[in-house]
Amino acid sequence: AESGGRPAELHKMAAAGAEAAAEEEKRLPEGDPESGGDSDDEGDSDSSGDGEDEEKENEAEIQRLEEQLSINAFDYNCHLDLIKLLRQEGELVKLRRARQKMSELFPLTEEIWLDWLKDEIKMASEISEREKVYELFERAVKDYICPEIWLEYAQYSIGGIGQEGGIERVRSIFERALTAVGLHVTKGTALWEAYREFENAILETAQPAPGSIPSPEQQQVLCSQLEKIHTLFRRQLGIPLLDMEASYAEYEEWSEEPIPETTVKNYKKALQQLEKCKPYEEALLGAETPKLAEYQAYIDFEMKAGDPARIQLIYERALAENCLVPDLWARYNQYLDRQLKVKELVLSAHDRAVRNCPWTVGLWIRYLLAMERHRVEHSIISEMFEKALNAGFIQATDYVEIWQAYLDYLRRRVDFTQDSSKELEELRSAFARAVEYLKQEVEERFSESGDPSCTIMQNWARVEARLCNNMQKARELWDNIMTKGNAKYANMWLEYYNLERAHGDTQHCRKALHRAVQCTSDYPEHVCEVLLTLERIEGTLEDWDAAVQKTENRLARVNEQRAKAAEKEAALAKQEEERAEQRKQARAEKKASKKAKKTKIGDKRKADEDDEGEWGQEEGFQFHQPELPSKRHRGEGDGVLPEEDMEVESGLFGRSEKPDGPAAPKEKASTSRKDIPKVFHDSSKDKVTVFVSNLSYTMAEPEAKLRELFGSCGEVVEIRAVFNNKGTFRGYCYVQFGEEEAARQALALDRTAVEGRPMFVSPCVDKNKNPDFKVFRYSTTLEKHKLFISGLPFSCTKEELEEVCKAHGNVKDIRLVTNRAGKPKGLAYVEYENEAQASQAVLKMDGLTVKDHVIKVMISNPPLRKVPARPEPGRASLALAPRQIYGARGKGRTQLSMMPRALQRQSNPVAKAENGMVQNSPAASSDPPAEPKKMSNADFAKMLLKK
Repeated sequence: AESGGRPAELHKMAAAGAEAAAEEEKRLPEGDPESGGDSDDEGDSDSSGDGEDEEKENEAEIQRLEEQLSINAFDYNCHLDLIKLLRQEGELVKLRRARQKMSELFPLTEEIWLDWLKDEIKMASEISEREKVYELFERAVKDYICPEIWLEYAQYSIGGIGQEGGIERVRSIFERALTAVGLHVTKGTALWEAYREFENAILETAQPAPGSIPSPEQQQVLCSQLEKIHTLFRRQLGIPLLDMEASYAEYEEWSEEPIPETTVKNYKKALQQLEKCKPYEEALLGAETPKLAEYQAYIDFEMKAGDPARIQLIYERALAENCLVPDLWARYNQYLDRQLKVKELVLSAHDRAVRNCPWTVGLWIRYLLAMERHRVEHSIISEMFEKALNAGFIQATDYVEIWQAYLDYLRRRVDFTQDSSKELEELRSAFARAVEYLKQEVEERFSESGDPSCTIMQNWARVEARLCNNMQKARELWDNIMTKGNAKYANMWLEYYNLERAHGDTQHCRKALHRAVQCTSDYPEHVCEVLLTLERIEGTLEDWDAAVQKTENRLARVNEQRAKAAEKEAALAKQEEERAEQRKQARAEKKASKKAKKTKIGDKRKADEDDEGEWGQEEGFQFHQPELPSKRHRGEGDGVLPEEDMEVESGLFGRSEKPDGPAAPKEKASTSRKDIPKVFHDSSKDKVTVFVSNLSYTMAEPEAKLRELFGSCGEVVEIRAVFNNKGTFRGYCYVQFGEEEAARQALALDRTAVEGRPMFVSPCVDKNKNPDFKVFRYSTTLEKHKLFISGLPFSCTKEELEEVCKAHGNVKDIRLVTNRAGKPKGLAYVEYENEAQASQAVLKMDGLTVKDHVIKVMISNPPLRKVPARPEPGRASLALAPRQIYGARGKGRTQLSMMPRALQRQSNPVAKAENGMVQNSPAASSDPPAEPKKMSNADFAKMLLKK
């Protein structure tokens, strides 16, 4: 077989590659192959010095990574960095050990396996070493279904066909490869062709020498080999694969006989199937990673067809590209559990799932159930449970769930017909260990046990009462449950009562309910009702009297406490209302004082002008000062001074003559702002408009600044900056674009720093029509791939934080939280590529010191915003107080109340109703005084006539 054909060529190529690698390794220590060999001594010393420094740095980094892995073995990225450095340094022994450790914890990707296999193939020369490579290939093909690894495996096995049974071994590997990935629409063809090439090479060796007549044995071998190749062609043409037409044409050219009708029929059927698959394959080719939607559509399509092999393959293809998506693993495992039910296949998929996503408790629970379903040994299941406890879950409740699943498994192993057994003792020991584990390990890490209602202890008590007939133990457990803060809940007492009712006695039921009446604080009426019902059915008269007295006393105390709480709440509400009224009155007084001060300033200015006029007349000077009317109407020119006779305000209290030069730019700009007519907002253009806010009030020429900033988004039609009456910029504006797409692109500039402040950009929405509309670009729910970091120093920059975080995974985004002025608040959100990296970062970074600040790191899960409760009907509320009604001309700028404040604070006068009864007295009601009823002229006349 080695004398000709492709197998010999492949074997020679492998041997030549190994020799070249060996020669390269020999040459590398003698000198740097890229240094040229002709450099002077000084250049050699410099390069060697740099090389030594780099080597020392790499050694230090390797040591650091090894120490980090000794602390946290599940740090995926740390494993990758260590393997990369060791391969770069040529530390083959350490490299092999590092790869081995990583493969024990995680399934390796196709790239990692191919690098490892190629390194081992180069070093494998002895038969024993080749066997180790075979073992490595066997491990590699179990992690993921990868056509490239299977093809490499098959081609490597061709190099051993000279050994005993070598040809059969190659065929066996090819057949396994076809079973695994032969249905792959885009990559399966290469494997079929490689298999046919191998069989063609065997056919060449079976051909008789030219001019000789083959013996009957040779003729039989030749016919058998031809039939093998025919069979491969027919099998391939019955599967929908890309380039099927070329394979069919190749078969027609190769075969000396006509293609059978059955093969043609299967080929046409496969072509039709290929046409149905092509849209999904094209969608996968054109989509960007992770392609989850495209793969899910493909899976749904194959599910309708119902071919288990094809469904399994498309799931495996999706998982090879999305190995860190727990939901995809869960759906795949569910399909295997319910449909295929093949032990080796099911358990292998579950094992790969928990190795890829060890932080997902649901995958571990499904794995334990699958192992129990397929009757795996108890020691193996227990060992897998211990691995789950060390997987590093990110929530305390996850540990409660995994313990509950394991306890359920142990309970199903017990034969409760026996009084005692090894399995029962193991179950009780596991219950006790679970309670202790949650109390110490979990509570120490998460500051909570994850099981506040003690569900595990409740289940333990039920097992003891119902299955073991041990009510004494059950009562001890419930007593322990109540001492953990659960005695105030009625449902906990009723759970215990129902257990006693079913498996205990009436005396203990009565004791439980009496304690419940005394301790319950959430629903005491319900517990009292249950106690009275018990005594009504089973109690004596003395029991009934005791129950009635106890419940009445308890409910009386409860009602008294509720009344006090209501009074306290009302007092607090009243205090808040009084404080709000005081604040409102203080603002009104402050506003009135400002207006009075302005009035005094105006009077003083007028007095100064009068003094100037008198002084000028005495000295002989005359000023052309036309008399100004007290009221000036728009459009009238009588009260407008000519420009050359106007005076320029030079100070707060006086005026000066107009300077010779032009007016000050700021005042001119301010005057021009006042003269600009108001432009009302056109709501029909909201779709092409964005609202920009939080800009600096001191921004000069905001229109020009923002036009330059938003010009990259598209055509800017108009920028409407908002100014106050004095011409000062108010910090927000409207930017109108020519197209909707430009407005959508402008939203991406939200939080861009402009003059040291974050600029807010949001859609232009009428809040009157959409009062509930809010714009917040960030998620407010649990994000397992994102971290929330607090306690950062204010001087920490985004780059410095990224340097700290990237050691634990690939950082996609970092957001430093700032206030409206752009100043940092010591908070940040860090987004990683997946949940695994985020969970590892929490373990490593929580409690880390950054610039003498200890930071706190947790998974991002913002608390729900509290919606302010609406005031109850009848309770005074400032928010619901009616607005003051002004005249038709509105509230004047100088409209001041002339009534003394002492009179304004007087209580409301007592009103009399028609029947003489007093209404709305302060002692009888806390409601605000009702607005006086408007009276007509007839009402006034009646009132005067009565007097």
